[in-house]
Amino acid sequence: MSRFKPLSYLVNAFLLVIRGTPLILQLIAVYFGPAYIFKVSYDRFVAAIIALSVNYACYFAEIYRGGIQSIPKGQYEAAKVLGYTRMQTFFRIVLPQVVKRIIPAMGNEVITLVKDTALVSVLGVAELFRTAQTTSSRLFSTAPIFIAGAFYFIMNWAVSSGFIVIEKKLDYYK
Repeated sequence: MSRFKPLSYLVNAFLLVIRGTPLILQLIAVYFGPAYIFKVSYDRFVAAIIALSVNYACYFAEIYRGGIQSIPKGQYEAAKVLGYTRMQTFFRIVLPQVVKRIIPAMGNEVITLVKDTALVSVLGVAELFRTAQTTSSRLFSTAPIFIAGAFYFIMNWAVSSGFIVIEKKLDYYK
C-alpha cells in the first residue's frame, strides 16, 4: 500500500512468491538454502520458526491490507473534516474498525499455523505429530495418533475460543 512504488512492487512480489509456494518447500529452502549458498547452517528449530514466521507474516499482511482497504473513504473524509491528522485518523478511527473486521480471518490463520507445525517434521524437528507417529510405530498402536489429534483439536479450540472472546469484547465497545 506504500506510495513509494519501488517498495510497493518489491513487497508485492515477495508476498506473491511466499503465498504462491508451498510451506513445505519454504521450510526446506530456509534450512538447506543457506548451507548451499553461504556454507552456513543453523539449527533446524530456528529454520522452522523463521519459515513459519515469514510465511504467516505474508498472510497476515494481506489480511491487514484487506482490512484497511475495506474502510470506506468517507471515514477518512470525516476525520479530515474533524481536523484529525493522518496518524490520528489511522489509530483512532481506521485501526479499531480494521481489528474488528479481521479477527475472524486472523483466528483462521492462527488455527492453520498450529496445524502447519506438523510440516516441520520434514526438517527432522520432533514435533507433536512426528512424535506420535514414532510412538505409534513403536507400540504397534494407533492410539498415539488419536491422542496427537486430540491435542491439536484442544489447541485449536483454545485459539478459536480466544478469538471469540476478543470478538465479543470488541462488540461490547460498539
